[in-house]
Amino acid sequence: MPRTDRQHPDLETLRDHLRHLGELRDEDVTIPRSGHRLTVLRPVETDQLLDLAAADPEQNLPYWAELWPSGIALAGAIAAKPSRMRGQRVLELGCGLGVTAMAALAAGADLTVTDYAPDALALAAFNCQRQTGHIPTLVQINWRSPDAAFTRLTAGGYPVILAADVLYETRDVAPLVALTPRVVAPGGLLWLAEPGRRPAQAFLDAMRAAGWREESTHWEGPWPDPKDEEVVVTVHELRRPLDKRGGTGQ
Repeated sequence: MPRTDRQHPDLETLRDHLRHLGELRDEDVTIPRSGHRLTVLRPVETDQLLDLAAADPEQNLPYWAELWPSGIALAGAIAAKPSRMRGQRVLELGCGLGVTAMAALAAGADLTVTDYAPDALALAAFNCQRQTGHIPTLVQINWRSPDAAFTRLTAGGYPVILAADVLYETRDVAPLVALTPRVVAPGGLLWLAEPGRRPAQAFLDAMRAAGWREESTHWEGPWPDPKDEEVVVTVHELRRPLDKRGGTGQ
């Protein structure tokens, strides 16, 4: 059952909800091409997060606690085209620490973010409130197996869907292929950021075959982690056909 939250507690209250994550630190993130700098609160140690996730077969690893280049690149793409967010109903699949969400809120989106991990939602709420003065609607959901409440939430589709690095494994492809035409409104956009993993290519091939049009831009950083120096992220803007079917036939 998704959990939604439109309350705007103060930063101290939000931080109190994060104490169980152990030590947290602020990290500065530069959004490429825009020069904007964000301060992102994130966990210092992952061992405690692994312990918290150990009993949950769906979560496996706390990917949400990392500052991935794809989320930063997607924030850069939003900052470059804020008019595509302004005043739009926008849904993000997998918010992580909230980097992309901060950019969408700054661009004026009416934003709903989702994540399977409640701790990710809590940190995203804190980071968004501190950086932008706003908190998006928060929904706890596993998009790979959405329930009836999520189906109601996305009925009719959103004009804009955001997804950064959601295709880690081959098992992620089929669920996203099935979900995308259900959550993107006819004529709407899916903004997908990915660093060249094979599952992403399989997903893109399926959407192109279904008639979705694509524009792509490439992003080379800078990224916070030196080990990501060579990573190039592609941000795909995939537009759903106006034909209401808009699916892949799979």
